[in-house]
Parts: sequence; C-alpha cells; structure tokens
Amino acid sequence: MAQVTVTIDGKTYRMACDEGQEEHLMDLAQNFDLYVSHLKDSFGEIGDQRLTVMAGIMVMDELSELRKRVKGMEGEITTLRKTRDEALQKAGKNDEALTGALSGLAQRMEDLAEKLAARK
Repeated sequence: MAQVTVTIDGKTYRMACDEGQEEHLMDLAQNFDLYVSHLKDSFGEIGDQRLTVMAGIMVMDELSELRKRVKGMEGEITTLRKTRDEALQKAGKNDEALTGALSGLAQRMEDLAEKLAARK
C-alpha cells in the first residue's frame, strides 16, 4: 500500500492509498483544501473542525447536485436510445417497403419489355 503526504489548511497529513492512486489522492486533497481555504477567507478563524465540517458539507452539496444532473442525463439517454431504436425500426420497415415496391416495378418493366419484344 502506498503512502502520500497531503496538506490541508497548512497542516500535513500522511495517508495510505492503493498503489497507483497517489496522484489522485493528492489532487483530491488539493481540491478539498480549496474548499477549506475559501471558507477560511470568508469566515476567518472559526476552528479547524468547523471549517472541515463546512467544507465537507459543501463538497456533499456539490456531489448531490451532480448526482441529480447525472440522473437527469441518464433519463435523457434512455429516451434518446428508445427514439433511436424506434427510428431504426421504422427505417427498416421503410427499406422493406421500398425494396418491395422497386422489385414490383422491376417486374412490371420486365413484363412490359417482354410484351413489347413479342409484338415485334
């Protein structure tokens, strides 16, 4: 198991993570530190624990909004897939009808050609 050192609100923390996840964990910590810094700039020194809780709530709020958006997009994707499938099915039926009509027309042309050839 790998270990990394991250800094949040000027304090360093040593954390374990899976091999290969070190950079990802450092990025997460850096992003979380931005939330803490934003709150600290807005409210001043209100205590480490309170800042951390408030930053955590902000992150969860953002996550909640993103989940709502993803759910809405999944619904749109389902609708688009259904519409696509219906359009493909309709196109297939149109192709069959067109093929049948062209085949019938070709047969009629051949019949007319035979009649014309027989008249000569």
